[in-house]
Amino acid sequence: MRAFEYASPATKEQAVALLGNAWGNTEILAGGTDLLSLMKDHVVEPRRLVNIKGIKELGGIAATAKGLRIGAVATLQELLDSPALKSGYGALVQAAESVSSPQIRHVGTVGGDLCQRPRCWYFRNGMGFLALDASGKSRVVDGENKYHAILGNGGPAYFVSPSILGPALIALGAQVQVFGPKGPRTVPAEKFFVTPKAETEREHDLAPNELVTAILIEGAAGTKSATYEVRERTLMDWPLATASVSLKMDGTKVASARIALGHVAPVPWRAVEAEKLLAGKTISEKVASDAGAAAVAGAKPLSKNGYKVQLARVAVQRAILRATEGRA
Repeated sequence: MRAFEYASPATKEQAVALLGNAWGNTEILAGGTDLLSLMKDHVVEPRRLVNIKGIKELGGIAATAKGLRIGAVATLQELLDSPALKSGYGALVQAAESVSSPQIRHVGTVGGDLCQRPRCWYFRNGMGFLALDASGKSRVVDGENKYHAILGNGGPAYFVSPSILGPALIALGAQVQVFGPKGPRTVPAEKFFVTPKAETEREHDLAPNELVTAILIEGAAGTKSATYEVRERTLMDWPLATASVSLKMDGTKVASARIALGHVAPVPWRAVEAEKLLAGKTISEKVASDAGAAAVAGAKPLSKNGYKVQLARVAVQRAILRATEGRA
């Protein structure tokens, strides 16, 4: 690992002042479960780490007048232990529960999960997250793409967003609070994730000198939500496909729906057509199945990941049934 400076500011203003104006020279340290691995493998080699774990205002989980505030450095275990999430936030709780390692749950942070880098093996082996060869062509298209995107993969990015919590937060209509030199700003969770067009960009709506401070979620009264994941192994593995669903109910019928897919696109993917299909319907096996089919209607699998289309379809179907009937 390359030698680096280490700073531990006490306020978000101090933290932002320590961050650089370009990516690469400075990185933010929270739980470190992803960043330290990247540094050990020399995928990233920052000259300075800015530890934000000691900034008190970035922590905590609390009910608010409008819903819920989750601090950026709150851990996944804190999510599971918080009384504020016991009712109405099933999609988020189930997403956090899917992280099977107690060590990661106790160290990994909410903000860190949102901001982690792609799990693409080309990127993790130092080839960049766009995995371009010398001619500028992506290595992914004709290469090992078993775990890559089936949606939003028109190029140049083919990796999948690795965030476990992202789809659930998008389904719940969350807002991400960001702080930088110009002060605070708020970004809808679904717009926080972006598809980069060049290696000089990153996968999130963040400037190099900005940091995530909190996540805000409106009250969940009158909604039912759930997350369903498909994995090769339940222990210490990454999902192959995820679906998070939030349904606003009018009696037994769906008034409106929000559905987000995970691990199938460079960003958590809103399934808008599936949402439209559910509106005004009473949930049944067939309706849930039809919504699953609508969610993947635009999929364009690569040479080795066509299996993901069926997994994503089933994940949507089962998340809907889990939300409405308490089962999968």
